[in-house]
Amino acid sequence: MFFILTTIFFIFGLIIGSFLNVVILRFNTQSLGGHSGCTSCNRQLTWHELIPLLSFFILGRRCLNCKNKISIQYPLVEFFTGIIFLSLFLKFQGPSLTPQNSFFNNQTIFFITYIYYAILFSILIVISVYDLKHKVIPDKLSLIFGIITFIGLFFFHNTVALSRDFVFNPHFPNYLEFLSGFVISLPFALLWLLSSGRLMGLGDAKLAIGLGWFLGWPMIFSGTVFAFWSGAIIGILGILISKIASRGIMGIKYTMKSEIPFAPFLVLGAILTFFLEFNFFSFFYF
Repeated sequence: MFFILTTIFFIFGLIIGSFLNVVILRFNTQSLGGHSGCTSCNRQLTWHELIPLLSFFILGRRCLNCKNKISIQYPLVEFFTGIIFLSLFLKFQGPSLTPQNSFFNNQTIFFITYIYYAILFSILIVISVYDLKHKVIPDKLSLIFGIITFIGLFFFHNTVALSRDFVFNPHFPNYLEFLSGFVISLPFALLWLLSSGRLMGLGDAKLAIGLGWFLGWPMIFSGTVFAFWSGAIIGILGILISKIASRGIMGIKYTMKSEIPFAPFLVLGAILTFFLEFNFFSFFYF
């Protein structure tokens, strides 16, 4: 039974990931409605070309009609979303939760909690990939994410004392929960202001508000540390590989002055902190 459930949630994530690819492709360009088609020849895709993850490999990574390569983005987003949705099930089905809140004992609480976090992570995935592609964080998505996380303050605990109980639990937030978004956003805003946008974009500061309300105090500090660590490591590796490889990485040469989107690292930090429950700054909790 457990294996069947994990498979169902993973497949559900693959399907949502396929939809997220459409959102990423069409955001700020056209309606999300309509049939999916090849981005090169505009041919409408058939059902067997739209099977999440599998179609990419069955088709040999190329369009059946024009033979142009299909972007690796599509299977990666689908697979990553599947892993996130599976991980959410594993986190909220128990045993870290109290027995009355686990999947097998209170499915109403489980599904309210699951849907809330599934929506949040879906938005974060879209923001990350969009920032990678266009080097900009859409204000609309940051606003939506911020509104949902602010509302979530009244229904989901996010303080470190309750880090194992992120489940649905209506309450009035304390001042730490309210301030967590603005406190973590302030350094990003100052970096943007003092560097005139050279070191940090204002979009990162806007996204940080929602992430602060999402992870809470002081977990958001751990997420930010992960973000800067991973960003530094990837940046250094990118520069080293660019120096060794004549064509750089996928034709891009990275230097110390190269602009690297930071939203993916902020999201990665949030994911690691949320699922692994690392808290480097427990002494900040009071």
